[in-house]
Amino acid sequence: MNSPRPTLRRRITLLNGLLLVASGAGVLVTTWLMVDAGATRTQVLLAGLAALAVLSVLGLIGGYWITARALRPLQQVTTTARRLSTETLDQRLRYSGPDDEIAELAGTFDAMLDRLAAAFDSQKRFVANASHELRTPLAVMRTEVDVTLTDPEADLAEYRRMARVLRDASVRANSLVDALLLLARTEAQAGRRLARKAPVDLAVACTTALSTVQREIARMGILVNTDLRPAPVVGDPSLLDRLAGNLVENAVRYNEANGHLWVHTGMTAEQAWLVVANTGGELDPSEVPALFEPFRRGGLERTGSRGAGLGLSIVRAVCDAHGGTVRAAARPGGGLEVTVLLPAAATTPVNRGAASVPQRR
Repeated sequence: MNSPRPTLRRRITLLNGLLLVASGAGVLVTTWLMVDAGATRTQVLLAGLAALAVLSVLGLIGGYWITARALRPLQQVTTTARRLSTETLDQRLRYSGPDDEIAELAGTFDAMLDRLAAAFDSQKRFVANASHELRTPLAVMRTEVDVTLTDPEADLAEYRRMARVLRDASVRANSLVDALLLLARTEAQAGRRLARKAPVDLAVACTTALSTVQREIARMGILVNTDLRPAPVVGDPSLLDRLAGNLVENAVRYNEANGHLWVHTGMTAEQAWLVVANTGGELDPSEVPALFEPFRRGGLERTGSRGAGLGLSIVRAVCDAHGGTVRAAARPGGGLEVTVLLPAAATTPVNRGAASVPQRR
């Protein structure tokens, strides 16, 4: 037969009982020593033992009851935790007792559940949006194939047109998958040590990003204003290049014909900074923070046609992974200004090989 579990309630009750018995025994011994007559001592001893037994029983019962009431919130925590699942994350303790350590524990537990519920909701939205984005190009490809194959008069030109549509849809699906993988890889490094750390100049990364979209800039007639001063940082080169690339590409993609694009970099003793701003449609300032959520495009969710809506999500993840910050603000008259702050290279060590190479003698 298994021995009773040494619960906290039993341990506290036992401790209270031992203290009570010890105190009563001390009083009894002191009284007994102060009595001279033997018969009187015996009577005092018997009466004291009887009183000690009654007090001990009452003390144990009272201690057990008081301990049970004191630990009831902990039982609520345990019961709630056992019931929790992805479908019951709305349950909370809502402790209303005195403001003590147990109230602090209950409040911390409720706050943790709030964060978990928000994380699960965000994950569900992400999965639903990703499924929608992937389903769209696949549906386009299947529709094109079905329509062309069922057309008995389809000629070589029609098949060529179908092939171009399939190619464009597959490129879109491949770009989305690459972006999702990059976002997952970047978020996995947030809060941990980066796998790669090397010197990177944000000014050079922006120059490369601008050259990549030069044809689109010329097509839209965008006027580019650059002030690319050195902005050295230490981090993952591919992720930092993607950060600059996403900001510049977004600023071009969501710009307007004959609009403007500003790209500035620089540094202070503690931080390197990158600012990318563009003209474009007017944005509600209250909606700007949501642009950093996956699949958001200028306040529109999952309905844009100019990208997957992951650009700023990746920018935020890269900043988090490098210990930096990013903020955005709607520009008066339309457009967006995004500012990235990263620790300067002088404040960040570069990863060096840990393996030692034996010297020849």
